[in-house]
Amino acid sequence: MAVTVYTTPTCSFCNKVKKYLKQNRVTFKEHNIARDKRKAEEMVKKSGQMGVPVLDVHGKIIVGFDVNKIEQALRR
Repeated sequence: MAVTVYTTPTCSFCNKVKKYLKQNRVTFKEHNIARDKRKAEEMVKKSGQMGVPVLDVHGKIIVGFDVNKIEQALRR
């Protein structure tokens, strides 16, 4: 399953998402949108949002740290 997380270094919810994924042994790719403008544009195009974290869980876009939505997307 492909999981991508769009983050910034100062985002506390980004850190919580990454910690949650690691604790649940979910492999993910992280993109720091503060450093990579192309990935920032990609995130906005996918989500329609400027805020982080944004997760792409096998094509399902989740904005924010919403454990229920993350768990549902991971089960698919």
